[in-house]
Amino acid sequence: MAQRPSVKGVGDVVALIDGLGKITGRAQVIWFLVFGGLFLDAYSNAALSAGLGPMTTQMELTSTQVSILTATAPALAIVFNPVGGWLATRIGRVPPLLLAKVFAIAGALLAAFAGDFTVVWLGRVLVGVAYGVDFAVAMALLAEYTPAKLGGRLNLWQAVWYVATTSNLALALLFFNLDVGADIWRWSVGSAAAVAGVLLVGQWLMLKESPTWLASKGRLDEAVANLDRIYGIEAVAGRPDEVTRAAAEAPAIGFRQAGLLFKGDYLPRTILSSVISLGQSMQYFAVGWYLPLISLTIFGESFEKATIGSMVFNAFGIAGGLLSAYFGRRLGLRLSSAAGFAGVFVALLAMGLTFEKVPTAVAFLLPVLFILCHSAGPGANGKSIAALSYSSDVRALGTGVTGMVGSFGSVVGLYVFPQIKDSLGLADTFLVLSVVPLLGLITCLAIKWDPTKAASPDEVAARAGAAESAAPTTAR
Repeated sequence: MAQRPSVKGVGDVVALIDGLGKITGRAQVIWFLVFGGLFLDAYSNAALSAGLGPMTTQMELTSTQVSILTATAPALAIVFNPVGGWLATRIGRVPPLLLAKVFAIAGALLAAFAGDFTVVWLGRVLVGVAYGVDFAVAMALLAEYTPAKLGGRLNLWQAVWYVATTSNLALALLFFNLDVGADIWRWSVGSAAAVAGVLLVGQWLMLKESPTWLASKGRLDEAVANLDRIYGIEAVAGRPDEVTRAAAEAPAIGFRQAGLLFKGDYLPRTILSSVISLGQSMQYFAVGWYLPLISLTIFGESFEKATIGSMVFNAFGIAGGLLSAYFGRRLGLRLSSAAGFAGVFVALLAMGLTFEKVPTAVAFLLPVLFILCHSAGPGANGKSIAALSYSSDVRALGTGVTGMVGSFGSVVGLYVFPQIKDSLGLADTFLVLSVVPLLGLITCLAIKWDPTKAASPDEVAARAGAAESAAPTTAR
């Protein structure tokens, strides 16, 4: 009988998971359940978008109230991305994910049964809390669940985002054909509660705490047990190594330790992931104002035709999201982000220079180019590169800070660029916006870090700790 490997710290856990050739069985189910939370985040956002027109009419909302509703979730995420990271660092990865689903259910139901703007807004507040917490924690947990050689799979979250958006649009179309009338937005928003409920039950039954996080807290017996439960890896808990003992005895990582992300080797990683996250969110949410116009132009003025048009655009987002995993594996996250930013830059320049001067077919293809380059490159990589760039003790905090920066970008995209559009016109707005992917491209070329081309941060930390403990001490 082969001797079971001994687990003495995070490095051993990471090595055992990285030694897996693929994710199968329970691990595969768990992996997709965590991804389901990202589906919910996108679905909840699309639910408001799909029904915003009928809601505005039924509740007689002002333009200011509409703006407040669209900005509430990303604005709350600015605060709750790092809060989610902090919770995941303190109490584990799984509890915040379950808590996020509770908030999502409450927010969706509150909005769906609302009688006025204030109650709808309160519902969106709860959805924003859920979105902020879930996204930060889910990406960190997925990074810890996934063997290093399969790290590119994290990029599939972008395809999941577009699938969720398309699913909600399709459901809105179904409700439209069922003649639910102006209440169509209530059905669209309320359906998010059903999705969140299914995920809450599934995650509560199936999710197991990250063995990597447990090991980082010195809880090696539990880490070994979860390695077996998740992957079927049979190991034994050994005597904690020096790194594990030091980590277990050290004060818990919190907001005061966020400065660690901006020191030493972490500084360029934080800058790179933050710039990619900020750039992709700004360009996506800014151009999102233009895509409905394209949809209406091509597919007609009716709700049904405009919805189908939006689904067509999202189909290209799904394709790009699926390609992002391939490009991330072949080129690395940094270079695939650079290529994506370059494509978006070209698309925005062309859109600005040719707006209302080219045939409808060309006007359709330019946004398609934008979506493909965005979703296949920086759209996916901003989250993934952060999740893979930090060791387990600060990973959730790192993804939270990066998510906060990205949420700030979405708010800017939703509000600042519409104001520029009102001042300069749509064509010149595209030209101004092209600066965003250009800066993203320059940053990706200037900073050489790529987690898919380097050793795991946890393994590097473990080796450094082992070398330090083995070094002879010098009398003073």
